[in-house]
Amino acid sequence: MTVVALLELAKEKRAMIATAESCTGGMVAAALTDIAGSSAVVDRGFVTYSNGAKQAMLGVRHETLAAHGAVSEEVAQEMAQGALSRSDAQVAVSITGIAGPGGSEHKPEGRVCFGLARAGVPTRVETVEFGAQGRDKVRLAARDHALGLLEHALREM
Repeated sequence: MTVVALLELAKEKRAMIATAESCTGGMVAAALTDIAGSSAVVDRGFVTYSNGAKQAMLGVRHETLAAHGAVSEEVAQEMAQGALSRSDAQVAVSITGIAGPGGSEHKPEGRVCFGLARAGVPTRVETVEFGAQGRDKVRLAARDHALGLLEHALREM
């Protein structure tokens, strides 16, 4: 689905969108807002690159970060829920991951965790292993995956 079609679907469903992004640095919000008229369905985007920003802007708990690290489904869940509760959106997507270069044995380059929050529905989380294909490709793949999650959520509304 194109971004234009995604925005049309959101208009049809009368749904506002919020994003909470770490490793993509606002690429999902940029993809949405590159389209004229997107203000009808895009409420806001949070770029929370640091742990402090995740806590201050989205309400991610220090305990969650300490126990699981920023790249975890637990943090992705709290990011998505925070974006939803701190916006006028009906659906929020979150992204946190290791775009590279680098990573570790336990959290390799290319691991990205996603959250998808909607009011009245359990928050969905998932981890995708994009592999060590380079920072730019991981970030683009994560952006596209997040747009797909938004599409899926809007279709369910």
